[in-house]
Amino acid sequence: MSVLVVLEQRGGKWNRMSFEALAAGQKIGQALGVPVAAVVLGAGIDALAEEAAAYKLSKIFAIDDAALGEYTPDGYTAALEQLIKSAQPKVVVFPHSYQVRDYAPKLSTRFGKALISDVVDLKIEGGVIVFVRQLFQGKLSADVHANGDPQFVSIQAGAFRAAEPAGEAATVENFAVKLDRSQIRSKPEEPFREAQRSVDLNAAEMIVSVGRGIKEKDNLPVVEALAEVLGAELAASRPICDNGWLPMERQVGSSGQTVSPKVYFAVGISGAIQHLVGMKGSKTVVAINKDENAPIFETADYGIVGDLFEVVPALVEEIRKAKA
Repeated sequence: MSVLVVLEQRGGKWNRMSFEALAAGQKIGQALGVPVAAVVLGAGIDALAEEAAAYKLSKIFAIDDAALGEYTPDGYTAALEQLIKSAQPKVVVFPHSYQVRDYAPKLSTRFGKALISDVVDLKIEGGVIVFVRQLFQGKLSADVHANGDPQFVSIQAGAFRAAEPAGEAATVENFAVKLDRSQIRSKPEEPFREAQRSVDLNAAEMIVSVGRGIKEKDNLPVVEALAEVLGAELAASRPICDNGWLPMERQVGSSGQTVSPKVYFAVGISGAIQHLVGMKGSKTVVAINKDENAPIFETADYGIVGDLFEVVPALVEEIRKAKA
């Protein structure tokens, strides 16, 4: 019995959500007391497999086949079906990416199982894994458990902090698959390319994010000063961008960008689940809010209960003094 985490890559580059899924898989493995393995698929993936081996894993399965050089749902489903039948994991964990949404339901159906998607948390009750999903845009949470094995789950972006390399190299096992090209019915075309963002918040090491606590657009210079003195990117929760106070490309959350900076300042942000999804991967979260019961404090590493119009200028002044 084991946990199998499917790591996603495209063109030799990791989807960073893979390592959030890996963190979830490691949590499941630790709770159940079973080993955690991972798999990477593609063509010419030796370097990726060796890189993944540096994480805390029992084994890395490398499925290297020319037919997997470009993603197709038929190819990925067939290859993973063969591995799962051979390895017989208890739980198969995916990042909840667009690619996974395309093929994972098809894969789970081949085993007569449903895909439990968009998981944001998990717990063990009576030896049974219970997965937490959100309903109605995060207004409700549902506890879900699967009947029988293997169990198939996808992890929502930002729900878990990405796993870090452990420094101990796991064994890499090349798993040979038999793929009939005539069964791969789709022909890959050029991947969709989004318009280039002028602001890539995901690349920022420090972010100052502002919420509706700022009250009005004319007050934005208060937080802009903090971002400037820290050398941080300025971001916002959805209401700020919906009001047109900051451009949509600076929105963090389930309908905006998902970020994982070293430090994330949440200024005047209450902590709605839609926003938390976008920033839970942050290494350190500093929250400033006058409501001591604001949900953001449950996620924050450091919390300041106070009026942002008093706290933020004081922080800016002290930071400037420290830099002088």
